[in-house]
Amino acid sequence: MADIAARIAENVAHIRGRIADAAARSGRAASDITLVAVTKYVSAAEVRALVAAGCRELGESRPQQLWEKAAELADLPIQWHLIGHLQRNKVRRTLPLVAMIHSVDSPRLLAAIDADAGESPRPFPVLLEVNTSGETAKHGLQPGEVEPLLTELPRYRHVAVRGLMCMASLEGGPDAARRDFAALRQLRDRLRGRCPPGVALDELSMGMSGDFEIAIEEGATIVRVGSALFEAVV
Repeated sequence: MADIAARIAENVAHIRGRIADAAARSGRAASDITLVAVTKYVSAAEVRALVAAGCRELGESRPQQLWEKAAELADLPIQWHLIGHLQRNKVRRTLPLVAMIHSVDSPRLLAAIDADAGESPRPFPVLLEVNTSGETAKHGLQPGEVEPLLTELPRYRHVAVRGLMCMASLEGGPDAARRDFAALRQLRDRLRGRCPPGVALDELSMGMSGDFEIAIEEGATIVRVGSALFEAVV
């Protein structure tokens, strides 16, 4: 396990260096970018090594796996992020465990989060997932649905929309990824001045292991990196 922990620490340092370089290319500091380490394919022991290497913001795609890992690793100072699709019947159990939900893709899900976050001392932070690639297999709001939804947000008093999230096209390589990320940034920039009170589109969650540098160059403030952190480990 010592060798695995050392390798994970090396990978974390390497990824943080790449984040810093990409941030510099976009005229920003590395501190402007939050690394959410995605742990869906690794064991609790490997997650412990990841936390020991300085990663505290961790992401899971499936609520059930998040529930299990959160319970097993409850002794660690982890801020969990739900980055995958969330069904409304899983909201109540998920909310107490996570710092943010990245994948709000419908008004009905917003309403469910609002209802179950009512006892929280502060509005619950979420991101709106946007399907910038147009792929039918992906979840997410269509770009044209975001602005009308903004006008409805004040009714959700227990939810705080902090930004937007997207996933790049499954096909098309770096050029398609850049197009999808640029589309999300441009949508955010266009809508930023039209937000009702209490809504801030400051965060852009986009980019994964294969394209996070492109995402940063196009304005990402949060990148969701998984497999690159565990190379030669899993």
